[in-house]
Amino acid sequence: MKNLFTLCLLFCCSLAMAQVQFKSGKSGFVNFLRENTIYPQFSKDNCIQGTVNVSFKLDAQGKVYFSKVSKGILSDLDEEALRLVRLSSGKWQVPAGYDTTVSIVAPVNFKLSGYNCEGKSSEAIQEAIRTYLAEEGLTNSVINFYKNIDQAKPGQEVQIIAIKNQLGIDDEYLDDRIKMALKKIKQGDKQGACEDFLFVKYMGSKMADDYLAKYCK
Repeated sequence: MKNLFTLCLLFCCSLAMAQVQFKSGKSGFVNFLRENTIYPQFSKDNCIQGTVNVSFKLDAQGKVYFSKVSKGILSDLDEEALRLVRLSSGKWQVPAGYDTTVSIVAPVNFKLSGYNCEGKSSEAIQEAIRTYLAEEGLTNSVINFYKNIDQAKPGQEVQIIAIKNQLGIDDEYLDDRIKMALKKIKQGDKQGACEDFLFVKYMGSKMADDYLAKYCK
């Protein structure tokens, strides 16, 4: 079986890590990430790898109450790293008197193996990143249109549909997004799943409406 990826995690804030630990043990967080990471499809298809730094804080109950990406690669990998840190909320053990204002910085290294990435040139990868950034802007224009469809001008949706076709956002693509969201539901990540269901909705589709009604009230 191909090894999808190796995900390594180190902590820059040694003082904070000396005080807190994952409830399941020393290697618990790394195992948690390995078991729960859903490698974003675009980055996987285009061999985009690297390190995302996530800064987060824990309260006295070991829950993540603040988190942000302090150094990213591409929004799909950034969002996945951030999602995983948030999903770890409540799984940390902190000692009495722990300073809850201390930030822990987690450099999360995404690396693919078994996808012929060794032969992919850096130029091809950079071109894929440029394409992603350009398409991200177009995707946002579609989202904004359907969020404000009541204010749409006559004939404007025809242009939006053309953009969707250009981006390859069809029923098959949206169905894959729903399947990804359902995986997140199984992981207990309701927030991440609902974000995916809303994405489908704001692509002008009703495919996720039942899931929104069930999970995202």
